[in-house]
Amino acid sequence: MDGRSRDARQSADFSARTVAEAVAKAAEELGVPADQLNYRVIKDSHSILGLVRTGEAVIRVFMPESAPGPEPAVESNAAVEATEMSPTAAPLATEPEAVMAEELAEEPVAAEQLEEEDEEEEAATAHGGLPPELASVATEVVATVLDKMGLIAAVEVADRGGTVDPVTKEVSPLSLNIVGDDLGVLIGRRGETLRDLQFIVRLIVSRRLGQWPNLVLDVEGYKARRASSLQALAQRMADQVRETRQPAILEPMPAHERRIIHLTLRDDPDVYTESTGEDEGRKVQILPK
Repeated sequence: MDGRSRDARQSADFSARTVAEAVAKAAEELGVPADQLNYRVIKDSHSILGLVRTGEAVIRVFMPESAPGPEPAVESNAAVEATEMSPTAAPLATEPEAVMAEELAEEPVAAEQLEEEDEEEEAATAHGGLPPELASVATEVVATVLDKMGLIAAVEVADRGGTVDPVTKEVSPLSLNIVGDDLGVLIGRRGETLRDLQFIVRLIVSRRLGQWPNLVLDVEGYKARRASSLQALAQRMADQVRETRQPAILEPMPAHERRIIHLTLRDDPDVYTESTGEDEGRKVQILPK
C-alpha cells in the first residue's frame, strides 16, 4: 500500500488521489468493507472546477482493537463519498470533465504549479512573440468548456497581446473576455472560480501547442473592475496611514489581488506594503515609512 505506515496505536496510513480511492485501497488490503472502516482524513486533495485534483489524499485507518472513539460526522461523510465514487455508482463527473477526459486524464497537477499561476496571473513573463495560433486555439477551448457547462456565452478577443514592454521586456498576454448573461457562476467568490477556469484553459491549450500559453481570461470585464476597485482601496488606505502614522491591514486576498495592492503603492514616498499571514488568510498591510 502506498504511503502506509504503522505506529504504536496500530494504525495504517493509506494515500491516493482522492479520499474515496484511499478508502477503497484500505478496504481491499485490510479485507474490511469500506463502510466499516474506522479512519480519519489526514489530508485531502484539492479539486479545480471538478476537473483536476492536485496533491494527494491521506487517511489513517485504526485497527478495531485500538480504535479511538467514533467520529460519526467524518466517517459518515467519507463513507458517502466512497459509495458515490465506487465503480458501481453513477458517475459524478461534470460534463466538461467527461468531454475533455483525454486532455486531462491521468496527469495530476502539482499544487505548487497552481500557486505559481496564482502569483503570476497578471504578469506575462514570456519573452518573444506569441504563437500565431494561440488566439484561435484558446478561443475554441474556452467555447467548448462553456458549451459543455451548459452556459450561453461568447468568447471575444479583448487584446491579442504580443506587445513587448521596452523596460521589462515582458510580452503582453492574449486576453480573452467571456460575455453573456448571468455569468457570476464563472467568477465565484473573490474570483476563485475564474482563476481555476483560467488554469484549466491554460493547461489544455499548453497540451495543444506544446508550451505554456501567455494568456489571461476574464468574464464581463470583472478583472478590470476589480483591479480598479483594489487600486482605489489601496490609495484610500495609504492616505489613512499617512494621516494616522498607524499601519492598516486589509482583508485576506488571493495572490493576484495582493499583487495589485503592492504595485499600486510600490512607488509611494510615504508608505510601503508587506504580505502577512498564511494560505487563505494571507493579507496585505500598509505601513508608514
